Amino acid sequence: GIGKVCADYLHEQGFKVYGASRSLQPGAVQFAAIQMNVDDDDSVVKGVNEIVDREGRLDVVVNCAGFGIAGSVEDTSIAEAKAQFETNFFGVLRVCKAALAVMRPQRSGLIINISSIAGLVSLPFQGFYSAGKFALEGMTEALRMEVQPFGIRVVLVEPGDFRTQFAVNRKMTVASQNNSPYKERFGKALAVFEKEENNGADPGDIARLIKGLIDKPSPNLRYSVGPIGERIAPLLRQILPHKIYERLFMKHYDVL
Repeated sequence: GIGKVCADYLHEQGFKVYGASRSLQPGAVQFAAIQMNVDDDDSVVKGVNEIVDREGRLDVVVNCAGFGIAGSVEDTSIAEAKAQFETNFFGVLRVCKAALAVMRPQRSGLIINISSIAGLVSLPFQGFYSAGKFALEGMTEALRMEVQPFGIRVVLVEPGDFRTQFAVNRKMTVASQNNSPYKERFGKALAVFEKEENNGADPGDIARLIKGLIDKPSPNLRYSVGPIGERIAPLLRQILPHKIYERLFMKHYDVL
């Protein structure tokens, strides 16, 4: 996924990189690997402390852990929605908090939170993926203002569709796979999602953007990256009457 592509690229550019994962094994990749489950407080703190014990500092964090669930809002159970937020929002929050405990005394650091275009415009049948990214956008915007006096930079990167394993790893809600009243329209939207993801941009574009952000002394809050048609969607939502924008969006995803 995006995380491995970025880790590989930054390692090749000469950075000392640690990849944190529940399943990544040392020796399986060219960069250093540590065990971390972002759904678990103790695991996150232990992982960050392990890096600091080895290196004495922590300069950059790229928060890219996450997965997608698909299904209508009605077909999503509370447990499924909570699981989505646990990783995609609270997982990022855990890592931010653990990293800040190191970066504040250093009075330096950079936190890059990987959001999504779907954190700016909500997608039909991916409502809780969008909701988690919307929450991440709001939290990150506040965090950036809070930590500026400590010399810590905070940035949001908002990718569109890229060729990764995201589509393969997407989870379908249980109710959406049964006799759902949304079944036909959900299937059509899912086909569009998968086509665009499988034909998406090179994820190396994100890695190169992140390399550029590391080098920036004063980066902006938001950077979008990906197909131009997706990147202009948030702008269209702002300038078009909502009913027109909504109809165009629904037509694109074949759910009219």
